Amino acid sequence: MAPLSLPFQVQLELTRPWWLLGLAVLPGLVYYFYRSLVDFARWQRVLSLLLRGALVVLLVLALGGLSLIRPTRELFVIFAVDRSESIGEPGIRAADEYVAKAAEHAGSNRFAVLPFAGSPGKLRDGAEVLRQRDKAARVAREPKPAAAEKSQSRAASAPRPGGPPPEPPDAKGLDRKATDLASALEVAAAAIPPFYVPRIVLITDGNPTLGDAARAAAAMRGKVEVLTMPLPRRTEPEVQLSSVSAPAQVLQGEPFRVEVLVDSNHADEAGRIEVYRGDIKVADQAVALRPGENRVVLKQTIDAGGLTPVTARLRGYRDTLLDNNSDFALVSAAGKPRVLLLESEPDQARHLSWALEEQNIQIDVRPPRGAPENLAELQNYDLLVLSNVPATALSLRQMEVARTYVRDLGGGLIMLGGDQSFGLGGYYKSSLEEILPVRSDFEKEKEKPSLAMMLVIDKSGSMGGEKIEMAKEAARAAVDLLGPSDKVGVLAFDGENFWISELHPCTDKGFVLDRIAGLEAGGGTSMAPAMEEAYDTLKAAVAKLKHVIVLTDGISAPGDFEGITQAMNADRITVSTVAMGSDADQNLLEEIARIGNGRSYVADDPAQVPQIFARETVTASKSAINEQPFSPAVVRPTQVLSELRLEEAPFLLGYVITRPKPTAEVILATEAGDPLLAWWRYGLGMSVAFTSDAKARWAAEWLTWPQFGQFWAQIVRHALRKSEARGSSVRIERNGRKAVVSIDAIEQPTGRFLNGATTELTLVDPALGTRKIPMPQVAPGRYQAELDTSRQGTYQLMFSQTKDSRLVGRQTRGLAIGYPDELRLRPTDNELLKTIAATTGGRSDAPPESAFSPPERTAPSAVPLWPYLAVAAAFLFVLDVALRRVDLTLLGARRRIPLPARTT
Repeated sequence: MAPLSLPFQVQLELTRPWWLLGLAVLPGLVYYFYRSLVDFARWQRVLSLLLRGALVVLLVLALGGLSLIRPTRELFVIFAVDRSESIGEPGIRAADEYVAKAAEHAGSNRFAVLPFAGSPGKLRDGAEVLRQRDKAARVAREPKPAAAEKSQSRAASAPRPGGPPPEPPDAKGLDRKATDLASALEVAAAAIPPFYVPRIVLITDGNPTLGDAARAAAAMRGKVEVLTMPLPRRTEPEVQLSSVSAPAQVLQGEPFRVEVLVDSNHADEAGRIEVYRGDIKVADQAVALRPGENRVVLKQTIDAGGLTPVTARLRGYRDTLLDNNSDFALVSAAGKPRVLLLESEPDQARHLSWALEEQNIQIDVRPPRGAPENLAELQNYDLLVLSNVPATALSLRQMEVARTYVRDLGGGLIMLGGDQSFGLGGYYKSSLEEILPVRSDFEKEKEKPSLAMMLVIDKSGSMGGEKIEMAKEAARAAVDLLGPSDKVGVLAFDGENFWISELHPCTDKGFVLDRIAGLEAGGGTSMAPAMEEAYDTLKAAVAKLKHVIVLTDGISAPGDFEGITQAMNADRITVSTVAMGSDADQNLLEEIARIGNGRSYVADDPAQVPQIFARETVTASKSAINEQPFSPAVVRPTQVLSELRLEEAPFLLGYVITRPKPTAEVILATEAGDPLLAWWRYGLGMSVAFTSDAKARWAAEWLTWPQFGQFWAQIVRHALRKSEARGSSVRIERNGRKAVVSIDAIEQPTGRFLNGATTELTLVDPALGTRKIPMPQVAPGRYQAELDTSRQGTYQLMFSQTKDSRLVGRQTRGLAIGYPDELRLRPTDNELLKTIAATTGGRSDAPPESAFSPPERTAPSAVPLWPYLAVAAAFLFVLDVALRRVDLTLLGARRRIPLPARTT
C-alpha cells in the first residue's frame, strides 16, 4: 500500500493492507448496540461501543503491519570481491586488507561481503567476516614451535611451481575461470535489504569475461551507488600464448601464414615455441620474449584436404599459469575428395585404394584401431569406408563419432561386406547399424542348419553393476538373432551352477528373455563345473551345429578346462570365450577358444559385450554368408551407375545376407533377391551398404573388370559429403562464452541477395552434444544466430539453406575454442571501473574510509507500530470489559444515599 504522507517528515504505511477488510465488523458492533438488552445507561453503552470500535481498529492496523516511515542515512554496504583466477596473490591480499580497513569505519552501519567470479557466491554477513578475521589474527599471534616456524618460513620462501595462486576460502564452489561483473552488481543490489541507503563497493581488476557491466551499472543509476576499487595486475612471472591466427580456408598445397602471438610480463630467453599441424610437429624454435606482445610468423602448407588444427605450444619459460600456454586454429584445405578406409587387412585394400586414386580421389588406409576418436579428426574426410571391420574392433565412442559425423555433419559412410561385417561383425543393435540401410536381424532360411547354443555367464560378485546388466543385454541380443529352428540355454555360475534357462527352442523366445531378466550377481568363480554341464546339455541335444560362449571377468577355481574343451571338440561343439576386463585369466580363455575351434575376445568396456555376443551368434549359426557365385542384378536404375555396363560385369563369389530397411533404396541385388548395393539418406549424410567385398576374396574376378575403378568412384562420389558454398560466406565473432555466427548469401547466378531462405545450423560440441539452431534473417541476405561456446575444444558447424523446398547451400566450418579468456594476461581496466562509478554516482579508486562515508541521500526507514498498537488494544480491552461488567450509574447513586440521622 502507498505510504500516507503526514504534514511532518514521516509517513505511515500498511504492509498487509488486506487486513483492512477486518473493519467490516464495525457495522456489526453498531447493530449489536441497538439490539442489546443490557439495561445500562445509554451513555455507558455508547462509551463501550466506542471502545470496542477503537479496539477493532487498533487490532486491524496491528495485523495490517502499520509502520512509521521516516528518513534515515544508515548504510548497508556490500563489498563485491573478485575471486577469479586473473587475480593474483597480491590482488587477493589487497582486497582482504581493503575490506578489513573499511570495516573499521562501519560504525552503526551494516555491511556484507559477496565473493564472485563466473557467478556470484554466498553472501557473508559483515559481523561473520570480522569474527573470522579476528580469529585468524589470534592464531597468527599464538607462539609456534621453532620447527614449525622454520618449516613455514621455508615453504613461504620456496618458489611455487607453475599454477594458479591458492584458492581463497570464500571462493569454494565458484567458477574461477570466468568473471561476471554484471551478475555481481545485480545480485549485490538485490541483496541489500530495504530501509537502508544502498551502496556497493566493487573490488576487481575490471576485466569481465561474461555479461555487460556497463549496462548493469546504467540500470542502477539513481538507485544504488557503486564505488570501485581497482586491484593490481599479476606480478608473478607470466607468459601466455594469446592467439594462433591462420586463414580459415586455403587450397590444398597452398602456402599460408601462421601468426603466433605471445604476451609476457617479463623478459625471458629460456623457452621455445612448438607448432603442430595435426599431430605432426612442424616447427620448434627458440624465441626470446620481451615484455608485452611478441609475434612469430611461420609459413605452412597442408597437403591433405579437410579440416586441420594448427596448434602452438610454449615450453621452458618462467611462468605461473600453465593452462594458457597452448592455443590452436582450424584451417580447412580444399582439394581432392578425401576418403578414410578402415580395413581389417590393410594390405588387401591396395586394389580399391589404387582404383580410387586413379579417379582423382585421395584415400587413406588404416587398420580398425586407427578409427578416429573425435569429430575434429573425422571431419578431415568426406567419406568413411568400413571394409570387413567388426563392431568389436571399434569402441562405443568411435561408433558414436561416426554416427554424429553422418547424421549431423553430412558425412558419408560405406560399409563393405566380409566375414566380419554386418551381422557377422556384431553390429546388431549398435549405433552404426542404425545408420546402415540394411539390417542383420533376419529370420534364418529353413534349409540352414539348426544351432544349439549355450551361454555360460559368470555371475560372481565382481560382475555386479554395469557388467551384469551388459551380460544380460548380450544374452538378449544373442537370443534375438537365433532362428525358430535353433535352441538356446543360459547357465550362470559363481561357486555353483544356476540354470537361468535350460536349453529351449527359439520358437518361444519370450520365455528365455523373461528368464534372462532375473540374472543377478553374487558369489565366487568356479567355471569348470559350468562348462561341463553345458557340454553334457549340448551332447544330448539334437542340432547340426553346437556352440558355447563363456563369459567371465575373473580367475576361476582350478579345473580340467583342457579335458572338457577337448571333449567338446571331439563331439563337434565349438567354444568361444569373452574376457570382461583385464582381471580375467586371458591366457586360459585363449587356450580354451583355441582348443574349441572358437574365438577369444577381450572386452575392456562392458558395453562391448552385446556386440561380441551378436557377432558370435551370427557366426556360429553359419546363416549370414552365401558363397555361391552370382551376377549382380539392377533393381532400380540410377544416374549414379548409368555409364556402367553392369551386364558385362564378372561374377561376384559371395556376400553377406542382409535385409533392406523400409525406406532404403536397393540398387543392385543378388540372384537370390538379397540386397547387394543399397543406400539411403541418414540425417544430413548418405549411408551405403555393399554386401560383397572389394578385394581378392569375393571380388577376385571384379578386380580385372575394366570398369572396377569407375564403379567405385561413382559410388564414392555419390556418398561423399556435399558442400555447396558458392555465393555465401560465414563469419564468426566470439564474445566471452558466446559466439555470433553470420551467413551472407547471394543467389547464383543473378548476384542478388538470397532472401527468405530457411537457414539452419547444426552444432556439435566437443562432447558430441548436438543441437539444431535456426538462423533467422536479420538483414538482406544475412542470417544470424548466437551460440553457447562455454566448452573448450573444437565445435563442428554444418549450415544448410533451403528455399522453396530446394537445397540452395550447404557447408561446414570448425570453431576452435582454446583456454578461457580469464587466463589471458591483461592490465587492470580502470576506464571501465571509472565508467561504472560515474554512471551510478559513486567514486572510482575509493579509499577504504569512503565505503562508509555519510551518503548525500536518505532512505525510508520503517518503524513497526504493531507493538504499541497491541498494548493500546489490550488496555482498551480491559476498559471495555469493565464497562460491560460494572453499572457506573449504580456507583454514582450509592455515593448520593444520605446517612441515617443519629438519635440521642
